[in-house]
Amino acid sequence: MLHKTKEQIKQDFTKKLVTRYAKDVSEASPLHIYEAFGRLIRDYVSEYWYETKKQYNDKGLKQVHYFSMEFLLGKLLDSNLINLGIKDECREALAELGISLEEMEDMEIEPGLGNGGLGRLAACFLDSMSSTGVPAYGQGIRYQYGLFKQKIVNGYQVEESDNWLKQENIWEMRREDEAVTVKYGGRVEVDIDENGQIQVDHTDYDEVLAVPYDVPVVGFDCKNVNTLRLWSAKTKGEDINFEEFNQGEYIKSAQNKNDAELISGMLYPNDATSVGKRLRLKQEYFFVSAGLQSMLNKHKKLGRDILDFHKYHAVHINDTHPSLAVAELMRILVDEENIAWSVAWDITTKTMAYTNHTIMAEALEKIDNSLMKELLPRVYMIIEEINRRFDTELRERYPDDNEKRKKMSIMWDNKIRMANLAIVGSHSVNGVAALHTEILKNQELKEFHQHYPNKFNNKTNGITHRRWLMSANPGLTKLICEAIGDKWMKEPNLLEELLPFADDKNFREQFAAIKHNKKIEMSHFVEKNYGFTLDTHSLFLSQVKRLHAYKRQTLNILYIMYLYNELLDNPGLDIPPCTFIFGAKAFSSYSLAKKVIKLIHSVADKVNNDPRINGKIKVVFVPNYNVDAAQRIIPASNVSLQISTASKEASGTSNMKFMMNGAVTLATMDGANVEIYDAVGEENIVTFGLSSEEVINFYKNGGYLSSELYYNDPRLKRVLDQLKGDFYSSTAGEFDEIYNHLVTWNDEFFMLKDFDGYVKANNEIYKKYRDRDSWHKSAVINIAKSGRFSSDNTILRYADEIWGISPYFVK
Repeated sequence: MLHKTKEQIKQDFTKKLVTRYAKDVSEASPLHIYEAFGRLIRDYVSEYWYETKKQYNDKGLKQVHYFSMEFLLGKLLDSNLINLGIKDECREALAELGISLEEMEDMEIEPGLGNGGLGRLAACFLDSMSSTGVPAYGQGIRYQYGLFKQKIVNGYQVEESDNWLKQENIWEMRREDEAVTVKYGGRVEVDIDENGQIQVDHTDYDEVLAVPYDVPVVGFDCKNVNTLRLWSAKTKGEDINFEEFNQGEYIKSAQNKNDAELISGMLYPNDATSVGKRLRLKQEYFFVSAGLQSMLNKHKKLGRDILDFHKYHAVHINDTHPSLAVAELMRILVDEENIAWSVAWDITTKTMAYTNHTIMAEALEKIDNSLMKELLPRVYMIIEEINRRFDTELRERYPDDNEKRKKMSIMWDNKIRMANLAIVGSHSVNGVAALHTEILKNQELKEFHQHYPNKFNNKTNGITHRRWLMSANPGLTKLICEAIGDKWMKEPNLLEELLPFADDKNFREQFAAIKHNKKIEMSHFVEKNYGFTLDTHSLFLSQVKRLHAYKRQTLNILYIMYLYNELLDNPGLDIPPCTFIFGAKAFSSYSLAKKVIKLIHSVADKVNNDPRINGKIKVVFVPNYNVDAAQRIIPASNVSLQISTASKEASGTSNMKFMMNGAVTLATMDGANVEIYDAVGEENIVTFGLSSEEVINFYKNGGYLSSELYYNDPRLKRVLDQLKGDFYSSTAGEFDEIYNHLVTWNDEFFMLKDFDGYVKANNEIYKKYRDRDSWHKSAVINIAKSGRFSSDNTILRYADEIWGISPYFVK
């Protein structure tokens, strides 16, 4: 923990304003004040950052390099102040200078480095690695633009550019001296010399310069500061071809610069087109190659034997995007270090580990052979050789089982299966929840599990309690510390000591007051930014996550449509006032998801403005859902809606965040919901719907006809007829796409099948909520049981069981 007094901070801050902007507090702009203060905090951090790197190197510690396409960090100022232990001192110092810390924090722009659960998990893991003493680097891309900023115009999602770097990123340090070159295209010739060494001649390639920008990752209550390394693509050589420029060919003269910078230009280009597929592959190779090259350069600079690379480095492949790490490390070891294939393969497989995050076929990347061969010709050859050797192994072991070969092959049907490459090239493959891992082992990756029974393991996802409780909910944090002390901040499992307080009426009442205050704060936020008010005495039911059919926001809005009908038929219906809260982005090319957003707004327009239902239900969609919005919505919510189709959600982490803030979960038995159920007991969670076994059986054997439910359940027929008609839209056919998915095309994700169960589950929620004392008891039990889902626990298991790394705390 950093030791700085209030007076020291005031003195250092005013000096920073002068040295950076030649201004004092009275004349500095709010932006200058924010940037100067942020730079000061980074200066404080840098002392620990330097010492961390020095001690890791001096002691020869093994480090994990966590490769991920996304790092959804959220704002960093508050998190860094909490982890340094100087937030109170900073608040007081600034207040004496007439500056509000909270207003300053609001000025920070969220880094546009991620989209959903994958990126948020990676960010939680970085925080936990530093806080638990696990030496680590994050490796990713410094995108110029995030996914997009979501605006709602007449109920429709409109995408605008997320230029998050328009304001200086106060946390990053550019490391131009550690830039590396990444090569694309060209021609490759391979020969064997007289000594039997492979000689590779790669010519006519395009070069891109990968420039690293390092961001410090501050550990809590310790001196460990790990590094997130983000790679930015630049031209190799001159930005502008002046000969072409002077000839008036202005656009062409900057073509090389534009082509290079496009690689790190935007998160997730639309890969529905061939151009998008090409750019996506360029991105994936770019940060994998740059990261591995930088690791090898440092390894050799420290005088270490290249044959011991795996003893000093672990590489973790977060989902399939970085799977090219397997082939790229082989390329470097074989081509550039002249290591024999078998030795290089041994080093590679001992270095690599892979996390599978999905069973959705669309997310298990497949890349056309022709694209890989054209863009990365030598990497393509490496993958061909890996596949040839693996296929030989399969033929020898399963001589009569071509179906097994077909499922397990890395290259099949003119495509490269990136998940298969990661599995074959790694020593560990893990799922992210107990149920998900069992489905991988027994269904989706069954053949691989049979072939590699010791590779597969489970590591249930987790969340950093420092952001999702201590930062997001300081009032609840204070209440917990008053009850059980503050040791749980370092040892989150100690939250279980709250269990006796579930029976303490005074504690429950204090918790209820904090929850209501968070509702008021959220209401102010929504009113200020979006112009509508919330009933803070209503039941807040929240579903906030990426919009996808399997996550079933559609089921939720169908239920709200049904409930609206019930209230029209019976205005005296005995339910508590309810506010249904949505937050979700739909990928720009995902038309169904965008229609669901329009439907949510159409329902909201009708329901929120109908005096006949006396304000019993309200529907709120919070645009541009991000980490900042989540930190406002989650602590204010009473009910956590986790209603994905069973077997489809690998884990989920919003379920853990809601739980940690005292929301009761309404859920299918999917992903980590199963483990939450086991933790809190059936009386403190509400579940419904098909089981994963039933869903898998329907997919395998058929037997489900959604049209039968449409015709046989009058509640569903009424809602779906309204959807198809003009009840919610004056535009003919506005929601036909949703209707067709549900009825005509047989409801792939079983929303109509689970509809009745969802109605009953909501009724059970209303029943429980009527007894507020009992409800608050369940909420406290959820908080007490949430410590097991801290990412600190998850990371220590990764370190011990996969990476072979022991915690080390900087002295």
